[in-house]
Amino acid sequence: MITSHVTALNAKHQGLEQKLRDEMNRPVPDVVVLQSLKKQKLRIKEEIASS
Repeated sequence: MITSHVTALNAKHQGLEQKLRDEMNRPVPDVVVLQSLKKQKLRIKEEIASS
């Protein structure tokens, strides 16, 4: 059973994925922004896995 917390985390994860894609599609992606987004995604993924 998926809780509303996990559902919210999944939505957040998808939002970060979209931001990551948008940043990578820029002519000159900002490496710092990419690293930050990837770290945030990883933290959320770990929290989902532990739920």
